[in-house]
Amino acid sequence: MRWALVKVSLAVTAMVVVAFAVPLGLAVRELARDRAFSNAEREAAAVAPALSITTDRDELERVVASAGMDDGMAVHLPATGTDPVRSHIGQRRATDEDIAAVRRVGRASSTEVRGGSALLQPIALSSGEIAVVEVYVPESEVTNGVGTAWAVLAAVGVALIVGSVAVADRLGVRMVRPARRLAEGAQDLGEGKLTARVPEEGPPELRRAAVAFNSMADQVVQLLDNERELAADLSHRLRTPLTVLRLNAASLGDGPAADQTRAAVEQLEREIDGIIRTAREAKPQTGAAGPGTGCDAMEVVRERMGFWSALAEDQGREWRLAGGDRAARVPVAPADLAAALDALLGNVFQHTPEGTAFVVDVCEGEDAVTVRVSDAGPGITDPEAAVARGRGSGTDGSTGLGLDIVRRLAESAGGSLRIGHSALGGTEVRLRLRLDGRTAPVRRGQRGTVRRRRPLRRAVVTEGS
Repeated sequence: MRWALVKVSLAVTAMVVVAFAVPLGLAVRELARDRAFSNAEREAAAVAPALSITTDRDELERVVASAGMDDGMAVHLPATGTDPVRSHIGQRRATDEDIAAVRRVGRASSTEVRGGSALLQPIALSSGEIAVVEVYVPESEVTNGVGTAWAVLAAVGVALIVGSVAVADRLGVRMVRPARRLAEGAQDLGEGKLTARVPEEGPPELRRAAVAFNSMADQVVQLLDNERELAADLSHRLRTPLTVLRLNAASLGDGPAADQTRAAVEQLEREIDGIIRTAREAKPQTGAAGPGTGCDAMEVVRERMGFWSALAEDQGREWRLAGGDRAARVPVAPADLAAALDALLGNVFQHTPEGTAFVVDVCEGEDAVTVRVSDAGPGITDPEAAVARGRGSGTDGSTGLGLDIVRRLAESAGGSLRIGHSALGGTEVRLRLRLDGRTAPVRRGQRGTVRRRRPLRRAVVTEGS
């Protein structure tokens, strides 16, 4: 916008300067020519009184000499006798035809001669005949001062153009700077910098835009604060039933099912505490971890599979953990990745019948690691609806919140979430995460084998949908 204003101002000012400077330059040249011929007419008129009194050659030569124009003035008297040369006084430059034409017409005229022009002025003598006074006007006198005037006009035109460009540039800066700050503020707000605000300056339109932007940013911050407060309040309300559940779990006695129930209650309590702390923070947290705060995806997968394998044994599910021979660091916090894996595995346990087999496959590529959770269940008829927050599949009470959380985590870490059909006949969920740095070999082999069926035991299923 700034350069556009400068170009427009340059074009308009240049056209105005040309429109005025060219006619003024021509007028200056004409004025200089008129001035030179006016002086020549006055000099010719100075000889007219002497010609009206006498036509004596000697007297006229003295008059011409006294006027200081012996080189630039000539007097052409009517021819007398047989000597036509005696009828010319001074240095002659005009031709006989021009002189005869002036005598015949009786009106002053000018003619081009070598080195300039000659003014021919007819003067009536006492005898009734016509004498012609010739005044030489050199070319330097005709153009005297024209070059200087043209230089002044050019300097004024250039000054006007430069001044207009400078003014347009300042105006452009006054308009562009607020617009640039508004764009930068919008970009900062889009990147999550909720403190981004725009100075209210510039033209009225941009000031109103800045006011509207700042008001929008304040409303966004207020809405996020309300959402965090609501999340904290809802999480805090869960403490009462959680306390009752913890007390009931403590009275279950000994046994694998009782131990798993108490461990699940403790984990649920830790998760609720984490939600409350996160919601109370001044800034909303994202799933992506900052520099140096990533985790080893394979370590988290093995840890979570160690937790879910016990429940799989109780429900008679065959399971397998494949791949993942090398450490794979991803830019995700360990707790966030564990929550995402719990959501995927929890879906298997919640939405498939007991005894349904599942496989967790970890595939490492050049720039990403993919965790595939496949099951032999009934599958998902509408994958898009399953990922949509608040909609779910609409047939089994699922809200789609778990898969949506996993999708947001993947996208925040530069990855993606895909849902399809697995080779086992059920659902396959692919969680792709961008690698953070180079990976190093850890160990060979696989963790997880086909487990034998055991009698069904009571188990706690974590939230996964």
